[in-house]
Amino acid sequence: MFAASLFSRVIGRALPRAEAARERLPNLQALPILSSDALSSVAYATEASLGVLILAGSSALKQSLPITLAIIALIVIVVLSYRQAISAYPNGGGSYVVARENLGRNVSLIAAAALLIDYTLTAAVSLMAGTQALSSLLPSLLPHELSLSLLLLALVGWANLRGIREAGRIFAIPTYVFVVMIVLLTLVGLTDLSFQHGWTPEPPPLEAALQPLGLFLILRAFSSGCSAMTGIEAISTGVQVFREPAARNARVTLLVMGGLLAAMLLAVTGLGFMYGIAPDSQVTVLAQIGIRVFGSGSILFWLLQLSTLLILVLAANTAFAGFPLLAAMLAEDRCLPPQMRWLGDRLVYQNGIGVLLAVSALIIWICHGDTTVAVNLYALGVFTAFTLSQLGLVLHWFRLRGPGWQGRMALNALGALSTFVVLLVIIVSKFTEGAWTVVIALPLVVWGLAMIRRRYREVLALLAPDPCMETLFLEPKALLPRHHAIVWLNDFNQPSFEAVRYACSIADKVTAVMVLADQQDADQIGAEWDRCAGTQTGALNFQCLESPFSSLLQPFCDFVVEQERNHPELCTTVVMPVVVPRDRLDQTLLNQRALNLFTALSAGKSRVFSIVRFYISPAGTRDNAALAAWPDVVVEPDHA
Repeated sequence: MFAASLFSRVIGRALPRAEAARERLPNLQALPILSSDALSSVAYATEASLGVLILAGSSALKQSLPITLAIIALIVIVVLSYRQAISAYPNGGGSYVVARENLGRNVSLIAAAALLIDYTLTAAVSLMAGTQALSSLLPSLLPHELSLSLLLLALVGWANLRGIREAGRIFAIPTYVFVVMIVLLTLVGLTDLSFQHGWTPEPPPLEAALQPLGLFLILRAFSSGCSAMTGIEAISTGVQVFREPAARNARVTLLVMGGLLAAMLLAVTGLGFMYGIAPDSQVTVLAQIGIRVFGSGSILFWLLQLSTLLILVLAANTAFAGFPLLAAMLAEDRCLPPQMRWLGDRLVYQNGIGVLLAVSALIIWICHGDTTVAVNLYALGVFTAFTLSQLGLVLHWFRLRGPGWQGRMALNALGALSTFVVLLVIIVSKFTEGAWTVVIALPLVVWGLAMIRRRYREVLALLAPDPCMETLFLEPKALLPRHHAIVWLNDFNQPSFEAVRYACSIADKVTAVMVLADQQDADQIGAEWDRCAGTQTGALNFQCLESPFSSLLQPFCDFVVEQERNHPELCTTVVMPVVVPRDRLDQTLLNQRALNLFTALSAGKSRVFSIVRFYISPAGTRDNAALAAWPDVVVEPDHA
């Protein structure tokens, strides 16, 4: 109770389901929740691309501009394609839904697995990149990047557990501050280039070439820069987050997000090229640009770095918005446990949030707070989902053939082809740098989802009602099976007698069973029973069992099985007394044998159990008022 009360205080009061509509967000609040991942990629996408190009020497860094233009063209194609996905699926047009409806349930599991992997990497990479932005501002924090990443993960998880609307309030201002700072960085940078610096690019610091500048290296740089596209799908998946008309608002927000992303990415790459910025392990590319434009000690530089930190932290929120929704869809389709679609008190899928917290923390710990390894895996899952979604939409428009279907199908076909080519580039260029782990993990996750779905089908088939049961409730009561209760007696004490009392109130026949321990006399035990229970009637029997071994449970289990086999016409209930102590430490001293007995009889066959709970009063005295309420079935007045 204390833990539940503490959890309620941490995440806030419970919200009634009637307030679910009020939890939906206007566009200005939905944009930061669902777009922070895509917008925050401006902070590291250019750096990821430059980090590959520098292998061919300083002169190769000029290739960053054409690579960025190619990425922007791809962003335009994908954004327009997903706007069509929202039109086709106004209740949520994510890759999983589109693939399930058009490519089949088996293929849709590939899209689902890819997105689950991508969401976990999104949360981990964004938080680690955020701590790197902070350590660029305060180098003394470099040794503590792992701890800071885990702390920020906990804060983002807490904010999401408090509900969508509160998360929108918390995340809106930092996202817009980051956008304003990038706009300000661009304007001040353009002013400096126009009136002071000039439009002649500075040469970057000299670096020796470790590899030749060939097509393969350029493709590697392009695939690294494509990390800017992660998170684009989140809006089409999270249409339910928007206020009505949800589909229209989602389409508008997606277009705004795409325009902001393209413009900001081009501005950062262009300024980096003009100022001759090269990757540095101690200072991020965006921070180097900020130092050149604002000055290292200026307030604007501090605001740039702090806003970068905040949006990178909040970028993880895109995963916290998308992962639980996708997990709930998979649970609805019986590909994940049903707990994943349970709404918490704050009307969010808190089990999905909990799973994402755990997996993201594991990734951060494995990477030790460094994004170098994780970024190489970042875009693989999302481009798999992109490709399947666009291919599904091609089939969708071809099947419907409504007005303008040829143009819609052509656009989605272009998107499918483009993202598939990029997917192949990522697999080939990043395979030895860690992408092989995702290539292996993806089919394993698909296999796990398929196994859960298959097992669900098997269990549901086993739980289907027997056709012979149709006439059960039409039979006269006299023809229904009689009831036999078998009571486990651990000792002659009040909990045991309360269990016998209860058994006599529900069953036609009651058998109280005690298994004799070593050196116990059956005659003496029988006499003690007669003294306590009085004269036995035909409906109540007492049975002593001897155990040839040290176990006292097996003879009782064998007795229950034998009674069920010899009397199949009887409905058997096993009744067990359980003491509920007031002191939690007493739990280790009591009930161990009853719990083990329950476990032993639960295996192998469906059985009915009745647990008779006996509370110990605070002073250890018997609750006489409660005992008086029971009918005097077992204990005669003379022996009470």
